[in-house]
Amino acid sequence: MDLSPSILAKAELHFKNFRLWSEEEREASLNQALAQLDELKDIWIFGYASLVWRPEFEFVESRRGTLAGYHRSLCLWSSVNRGTPERPGLVFGLAESGVCEGMVYKLPNDNLMDKMRRLWKREMPNSSYLPMWLDCHTEQGTVKALAFVMDPEDPSYVGDLSIEETINVVMGAQGYYGPCTEYVLETAAALKNADIRDDTLYHLSELIADRLQGS
Repeated sequence: MDLSPSILAKAELHFKNFRLWSEEEREASLNQALAQLDELKDIWIFGYASLVWRPEFEFVESRRGTLAGYHRSLCLWSSVNRGTPERPGLVFGLAESGVCEGMVYKLPNDNLMDKMRRLWKREMPNSSYLPMWLDCHTEQGTVKALAFVMDPEDPSYVGDLSIEETINVVMGAQGYYGPCTEYVLETAAALKNADIRDDTLYHLSELIADRLQGS
């Protein structure tokens, strides 16, 4: 499936500027984020996409949670995990405006630095996300949770695509962790199982599933 010239131009800008962080840069980013806390304990993580169905960390409590001021969006190029430099895929980010429902996870307080380093290696391979401590509303009360927010100034930021543009990108991409279609469908299924509402994503996932059945 061919991509439009405007999308290809955005992808070219991304690849021109794409660079993985060194271990030292990741550690500096982690320390900067943790410096905003009064103490290293009772840390909550907000999951809105793959962290819902593949968290890869232990937690002592989980809740459904809502962030105001952000929405879940397939707005980040993926040239490794769900795509390649020749055919990039898309992954989710928290984009400004709206409301996002997801899950919050409370980490055990033992060996927290080790847990945070593993999380940073997964979620912060480069500068695409801005780690932010945001108020997350749950039925049991508001918690301050770490959320990985899309940096709109980063070259990896795609912006809002139309549904058809999004499908065209997703259908043709496959990376280290598998097809981009799998990533989108797994996220939609996990959110449904958690009784989280996202009508836009569910509509998109249905269209992608239809295309896969027809291919």
